[in-house]
Parts: sequence; structure tokens; C-alpha cells
Amino acid sequence: MPGTKYTEKQERKADHIEQSYKEKGLSKDEAKARAWATVNKQDGGGKKPGGSGRAANATKAAPTTNASPSAQSASKKAPTSDRTNRPGKSSPKSTSTKKN
Repeated sequence: MPGTKYTEKQERKADHIEQSYKEKGLSKDEAKARAWATVNKQDGGGKKPGGSGRAANATKAAPTTNASPSAQSASKKAPTSDRTNRPGKSSPKSTSTKKN
């Protein structure tokens, strides 16, 4: 079918799902709406462009860096200090016993 955004397989799937909803007692309009919603959910929408046309969309994305986002945010954080030097925390007590 020229001009449609769905493959023949997706259209057949929607027809089968629609028929199932009709058998359960839903109206024709509701059955059709649910059937296409199901097909879109399962298949991610209509036909996907193939070939080199898909790569063009990748150039529109934000530029990436070599470092991961977590590594980038970690590099912006202030260095952490030793646990014993934190304000409001007492230093650990020595538990060793003194030998004579």
C-alpha cells in the first residue's frame, strides 16, 4: 500500500488484534484504537527508515565526549577528605592495648 507508514505485517497484526477486541465486546472504533496502540507499543511505531538515512539523525544529537557522564560529574566535585577530618565527626579511638 503506497503512502502508508506501516508495513503489511504490522497492518495484519493490527487487524488480528482488532478482531480479538471486537470478539470481547468492544466497539469497532475502540477495538481499532487499541489494536494500533498495541502495534505501536510492540513495534515502536511505523516503518523505520533504513540505510544511510538513519545515520543522518545521529549527527543532530548532542556531541559526546570520551568521558562518561558520571566521570565528568565526578571530576567537577571537590575532593573528599579523610573520614577523621570531617567537621562534626569525632576521630576514631584507638582500640589497641598497650603492652608492657
